[in-house]
Order: sequence, then C-alpha cells, then structure tokens
Amino acid sequence: MSGKRWGAVVAAGAVAVGLAVAGSPAQAHGGGGGETRTVGYYTQWSHKDRGIPVRYIVDNGTAARLTHVNYAFGLLDERGGCVSSDPVADYQRLIPAHESVNGKADKPGQPLAGNLNQLKQLKQKFPKLRVYISLGGWIGSTYFSNAALTQQSRAAHVKSCIDLWLKGNLPGAPAGAAKGVFDGIDLDWEWPATEGNVGNVVRPEDKVNFTALLREYRVQLDRQGHKDHKRYDLTAFLPANREALDRGFEVTEVFRLLTFATVQGYDYHGAWEKTANQQSALRVPDGDPTTPKDSGEIVVDAYLDRGAPRDKITLGVPYYGRGWTGLPNANNGLFQQSTGPAPGTYEAGYDDYRILKALLTSGKSKLYRDNKAGHAWLFDGTTFWTYDDPTELTRKGRYIKDRKLGGAMIWSLDGDTPQGELIRALSTGLHRR
Repeated sequence: MSGKRWGAVVAAGAVAVGLAVAGSPAQAHGGGGGETRTVGYYTQWSHKDRGIPVRYIVDNGTAARLTHVNYAFGLLDERGGCVSSDPVADYQRLIPAHESVNGKADKPGQPLAGNLNQLKQLKQKFPKLRVYISLGGWIGSTYFSNAALTQQSRAAHVKSCIDLWLKGNLPGAPAGAAKGVFDGIDLDWEWPATEGNVGNVVRPEDKVNFTALLREYRVQLDRQGHKDHKRYDLTAFLPANREALDRGFEVTEVFRLLTFATVQGYDYHGAWEKTANQQSALRVPDGDPTTPKDSGEIVVDAYLDRGAPRDKITLGVPYYGRGWTGLPNANNGLFQQSTGPAPGTYEAGYDDYRILKALLTSGKSKLYRDNKAGHAWLFDGTTFWTYDDPTELTRKGRYIKDRKLGGAMIWSLDGDTPQGELIRALSTGLHRR
C-alpha cells in the first residue's frame, strides 16, 4: 500500500540534481483552535500536463472553500538540499490573461511568473488562504533519509528549503522573487524506515531522524518567522499503512511538533493488486477478502490509538479513481479478479473524477454504492473504477465533523469538474449544522 501515486514525470535529471523547541509547541502555530480545515493539493503539473491552471480552482468555486493549498512538489537533491524539479512550471512560464487568476497576462522580465506567481495572486484574492510548499511525494522521496541523517545534514537541508521557498531566492530570478508565496512547509516523505518508491534511500534510524528533522524545522521556522513577523507552519503527510506508521513515526512527538498532519485516506487498494476493491471506503465492505483490512475508520482509529490529537488529524480524500479491467461480470465487479489495470488518461489504473464522471453520464458504466461501508464504484461488465463522487464526499465530510477531526485534505484539486461538484459536496458535509 503506497502513498500518493501519480503519473507525472519529473523533468529529466532534476532528481539527480535559536528558539528552543520546548518553547514553541505546535499549538502556538495554528495546531488547535477548532478550525475545520479544507486542504487541497495543487500539483506542479496540473497546468502543463492537464490544462488546469490555478485559475480553474477560482472559477469552479474551490478556492473560496479552502483554508490551505499545498503546492506539490519541491524535491531534494542527493545531499538533501531543496531544489525545484521544474523551474519553468514553478516560476518561469508566462501565463496568458485568460488563464491568470487576476486576469492579466504575465510579461517578459517580471520577477516572478509560473505557478508561484499564480499562487501569490490567489492569496491576494483570498487573504485568509494559507499556502505551503510540499516536499517529496511518491517519486520525490529518494533522498529524505540523507537530509535527516545528522544534525549537520538536517540543519543544511532546512536552511536550503527556507532559503529557496520561504525567502524566495529562486535560481536565475531576482533575490527574494518568491518571498511571501508560502506560509509553511509540508513534508511528504514516503516513507521513513520503509521502502516506498524503488530506489529510495532507507535507513532503520529514519524513524528517530524524522522526529529530529521536525525539531530542526520548527527551530528554523520560528527563527525565520520572528524575522518576518509572521507564523510559518509545519505539516506532514502520513501513511495509512500501520506497519509503515509504526516503523517510521514517533506519533505523539511528531504530532506535537506539527501544526497538523494530513493522513492518507485513499490508495487502500489499486491495480498493483489483481482484486478489484475499494480504494477509499469509510468502513470495510462486507466480504472484503483482503488482509489486513483497510478503511478510513481503521486508519483514523489507528492514529487516535497511538496518541494523535483529533483536531490535528486531517483526513485525505481522493478526487480520482483506481481501476481494473478484464473482470468477470459477477458481484458488480467488486472483489473480482482482473487481468490488469484499466486504461487511464494519464496512468493505467488511474483517472480523475471529472473524466470518470463521463463514463456514468454517457451510460457506458453503471454506478453502484455501498451505503453501509461508504464507497461507490462504476462497472460496465468488465471494467471497474472505485472513486468518490459527491455523495461519498458529503458522507466523508459528515464523518470528519461527527468524529471532531481537524478537517479534510484533497488529492488533488485538478480532479474536480468545472462546476466544482466535489468541493461543494465535501463542504456541505464538513459544515453541516
């Protein structure tokens, strides 16, 4: 079971490339207060590969309903330093007026362009919105272990990330060109002490080093915040897999140091398995043949049992589906054996909700739902897609509210429709009276 998997290709060669913590509890940095968060990931490749500019989430009503945006992803080089994997997308590409948040075209020679300038415009339009740079991801976690290995490497890593993303000193751009874009840093190390993507550097001491890395972040973020007269937040994406959780994270201390955590609420099953199954159900469906069982409720309970505070658990929800094909026409496809992943627009076995919806509206697939377990799927007699539609996202919003969790996290914002069907449904559940 993995973390976020996606089909984007990192630009060629890019991957190669004092305050006391005790005096700075994360609660002093927005960890408590009862806020219901709605956190959305906007990806570096949303515009370039999918044709979804930042403006899309303004026009479909998403941005007005978000509390946080995580921009994914910044990468680490082999020594653990922070780098941009695609400078053109991040801060060089000139955005035309019709795709720009403020409706004005970028001009050659301006200090900041690309996605970062659009996020800056987004914050100007929605002043309460907080934007974080997210580091790592499934294919970007190769060198986190190197960064966290020693006190010296941790200090150097954090300094480089603050310099690049918070001070905004981008290579080839004027000094401080991106300052003010980001309000914090989100760590997406998949996973400490546990192999994630092939080729990741993994060490047994990653568990304690991850905690030490958070402490170093908190010290340097507080120091920079004091200089800038603002609060910088620190968050992390954490796994659903309990083995990876126990092997890689000192849960109580990790949550103490974080402003909040986003917890994996999807990818419980996918086409890396032969059996068609749910990928994001709230509860385990009857007849599920897999071991161990996985569901949103199981994952949330696992974190609570390990000492995570409710109001810092922000449960992930998917704006995409997982698919299989070559299934027999039995049990509406659920728990049947496939011949492989379903064809997808961007990646085999993966497609966005806005694309999968067309299978239903065109009549090519039929919708099935398990109201007890809380999941939906599409099946056409041979191809099966598990996904969250507006009904399931309203249900999840209500679950988060009823259990007094910290909120919901969305992977990823480019999966919604131009009408914003998913964000409206999720907000309905989160904010019901």
